[in-house]
Amino acid sequence: MKEKKQLSVSAIKNGTVIDHIPAQSLFKVIQILNLEHIRDQITFGANFESKKLGKKAIIKLSNQFFRDIDINKIALVAPQAKLNIIKDYEVVEKKVVEVPNEIIGIAKCMNPQCITNNEEIVTKFTVISKENVALKCHYCERITDQEHLVIL
Repeated sequence: MKEKKQLSVSAIKNGTVIDHIPAQSLFKVIQILNLEHIRDQITFGANFESKKLGKKAIIKLSNQFFRDIDINKIALVAPQAKLNIIKDYEVVEKKVVEVPNEIIGIAKCMNPQCITNNEEIVTKFTVISKENVALKCHYCERITDQEHLVIL
């Protein structure tokens, strides 16, 4: 009888698991959260089978919990993501990431002529599509889509 080999990723005692990240968005999430500066254990993987997404990615972060502004950043690049808050090896809270109706100071307007790109003004957008992430600039009214989205 052939022996089954299994790889396992260790559970985290306290921290956050970000699940249901579209596989192609994994490194965007890592970048916008500045995870390269975290000194605690980070485990991530991509291209896992997913019924919803086809391929998904996951990030496990020991001793890391995110503020709402960080969760909003995740929502902009991975609107289907889910956060599981872990305490003492148990999931104590599940958060569904949701794109808010308004984005302030998180994203950059794609219009190079926009006042926010030329003066010290905080960006402000109205979300016109949560599913495909499209933002309308409050100042120049240019639409920034997910493909051109730059997180500050």
